[in-house]
Amino acid sequence: MNQLLDSMIAQINGTEITLVSSVYKLFISMLLGCFVGLERKRKGQMAGIRTFALISMGATLAMILSVYIPQEYLGLKNGDPGRVAAQVITGIGFLGAGAIIQMKGSVRGLTTAAGIWMAATIGMAVGVGLYLLSMVATLFVLLILTQFDKFEHRVHMGTESRAIRVKVNGIIHSIDCYREVLNRNHVHLSNVYVEYDYNENVTRLNLLVLVKDSTDYIQLFDDLKRDCENIITISLTNTASL
Repeated sequence: MNQLLDSMIAQINGTEITLVSSVYKLFISMLLGCFVGLERKRKGQMAGIRTFALISMGATLAMILSVYIPQEYLGLKNGDPGRVAAQVITGIGFLGAGAIIQMKGSVRGLTTAAGIWMAATIGMAVGVGLYLLSMVATLFVLLILTQFDKFEHRVHMGTESRAIRVKVNGIIHSIDCYREVLNRNHVHLSNVYVEYDYNENVTRLNLLVLVKDSTDYIQLFDDLKRDCENIITISLTNTASL
């Protein structure tokens, strides 16, 4: 029994491609991919546990094949896995692009696409036997996806470009009250587009602003309605929909 166990450990740690080492590598890459996919699924992303596990395992299997073919058929102990690795990195961009969604100027899925690319490289690291490095890389990925996200929200890092559309009864000649309300709510006004409709006697304002994730739009709209006169409607859109 001990001899069998020692033989399996030797095969796992060896450079030669065997059934035992291959199965072990696939299992490790599946496990590490599941960890990353679990975090992404928890954030409501479409690419979840199954997607990341398959990507990681697929990259591992590609690396195993790239070493096995020259080893088995050409008699070389060290093949050229770089060729297959390059194709995996190139091909994984297809899945990454599929995870990115653009909705009226707002891009989502960039982090998931980066995670897909990282899962593929982790799988390749497992495929060549860098078990400890691949596990450390997985821990770093999880650290970035969980703790760095909390840190960004805690310090209110990052802003998004938005357009606040305001319809006002009458023709206005000053937007000082709008500037004051935006400044009070820590919203940066970057540009203003004004449209006068003399037939309907209304003014339409497109306020291009930079807002933080923590911005309370309900409070902002309430302040605008209370402090600026004759507002009919207020809406929030992405700048690309102007």
